[in-house]
Formats: sequence, C-alpha cells, structure tokens
Amino acid sequence: MAKKSDAREIIHLACTVCRERTYTTTKNKRNDSQRLELKKYCPRCRAYNLHREVK
Repeated sequence: MAKKSDAREIIHLACTVCRERTYTTTKNKRNDSQRLELKKYCPRCRAYNLHREVK
C-alpha cells in the first residue's frame, strides 16, 4: 500500500481574471517550489483563462 508523505500538498487554482477558485489539485512541494499556472476553463467567465495557485 502506498504511503502518504508530507511532500504532497493540496492547492487551489484561481482564475486570474475573476479571482474565483474553481479547481483543486495536489503538487509536490519539493519538486515544484514555484507557483503552478495552468490554462483552464473558468465557468464564471465562460472562457479558457490562466489559473494560478493561491494559498
């Protein structure tokens, strides 16, 4: 069985246009120390916008 380690952390992604938090994901803090940026669909804006990791 896989072990849960403290390296992976749950993060929220917020739209850069409307600032709504629509996505959650996990990332490895040891490997990816920078903020995650992904182009995802925002249902509030009804468009594909850049989503950035927020605290």
